[in-house]
Amino acid sequence: MAAGKITETGREKLCMAHAGDAVLPKIKYMAVGNGGLDSAGNPLEITGSEAGLYGELLKKELTTHTYPDNTTCRYSMRLEKHELAGESISEMGLFDEEGDLVAYKNFLPKLKDADMEFIFDMDEKF
Repeated sequence: MAAGKITETGREKLCMAHAGDAVLPKIKYMAVGNGGLDSAGNPLEITGSEAGLYGELLKKELTTHTYPDNTTCRYSMRLEKHELAGESISEMGLFDEEGDLVAYKNFLPKLKDADMEFIFDMDEKF
């Protein structure tokens, strides 16, 4: 399975910020969805040109992040028992405070049971 990818928009913002021509907006939201698969049930090819999730179900504001090592920031989103019960989740993304998708990942579907909490982690590695 392929790793997630920083989107073209995310790379453009990093480039401008590194050059000093823009301020890099912070990552503020994580979203999950059910549109990450093709008609055969396989994860879609990630191109980097994604501008949003293909089937966004829920977007939440991020409240914490961690640093597993000096070059990785881990963003986490918790789905409570009542959230998205019965949905098959197959994609996730990080959005900055300007609302732009800056990182995208898809995967085989995860069925969300009504009596379980889910935690989705997405690592931004440098």
